[in-house]
Amino acid sequence: MGRFLGQRLWQGAISILGASIIIFLISRLSGDPVLMLLPNDATQAMIEETRRAYGLDQPLYVQYGIWAQKALAGDFGRSYRWETPALQLILERLPATIELAVFGLLFSVAVAVPIGVMSAVHRGGWIDRVGRVFAMLGQAMPAFWVGLLLIMFFAIRLDWLPAFGRGTPAHIVLPAISLGWYPVAAQTRIVRSAMLDVLDSDHVRLSRALGTPERLIVWKYALRNAAVPLLTMLGVYFAAMLGGAFVVETIFAWPGVGRTVVEAVYSRDFPVVQAGVLFTSILFVLSNLLVDLSYGLVDPRIRDAR
Repeated sequence: MGRFLGQRLWQGAISILGASIIIFLISRLSGDPVLMLLPNDATQAMIEETRRAYGLDQPLYVQYGIWAQKALAGDFGRSYRWETPALQLILERLPATIELAVFGLLFSVAVAVPIGVMSAVHRGGWIDRVGRVFAMLGQAMPAFWVGLLLIMFFAIRLDWLPAFGRGTPAHIVLPAISLGWYPVAAQTRIVRSAMLDVLDSDHVRLSRALGTPERLIVWKYALRNAAVPLLTMLGVYFAAMLGGAFVVETIFAWPGVGRTVVEAVYSRDFPVVQAGVLFTSILFVLSNLLVDLSYGLVDPRIRDAR
């Protein structure tokens, strides 16, 4: 188990290092932030002085080395736009992103589990076909398109729910549906496949032979065993939603990390972009690490084979 954990930690560290380099280089492609900080009539001397003050006159590899050394100590720099430590700003916006991801995950599970179960129980029937088509709509429609449709229908035409902002339980409904719609298809397939295996098992046949009610067999005994593959993957789905919340937060003006990073990109606020994206990458790597460890704990053959 120690070797298995060590390998996963090493791979996670390499992934985070690679992500930090990519984030650092890509953020520089947006242009010179000094031009956004100074007025249009700024002299060349003012531009050069400001660039030196922020350390932007150094070569890229020197800038990365300085930034990486400070980042290891928790210092991601100071925001050019908000004039506050970048990490503090990200941590202040993180609860909103986590809230959105949690409710998006709950929505996807609440939709995928019944569809997957009913598709398995009525395998090959019209319920199975309709369920799979309904689930596949999630992958055919990107989150931003789903979000726009929800705003147009429920917020504008029906005026049932607010279209933007955060503050009341009603504000979370449309963003959560928009974010959670995409993984419904994958989760439905997992539940359906697992249910088919369980329903064809010997202990289910024995329960039916003993006269156990079908509803009890399906929704208690079979679903409990079929839920194991889904539960082990929820960490991956949650991490993916944290990363995928950027678009949804922007559409619904949700005050989370994603929207903050998008605004920072427009203003060329390098410290906030780097801190936000890298922090999200770390959460994604940690979630995958926990999923890998859960596999190793459930099935010893996985960790022994590494």
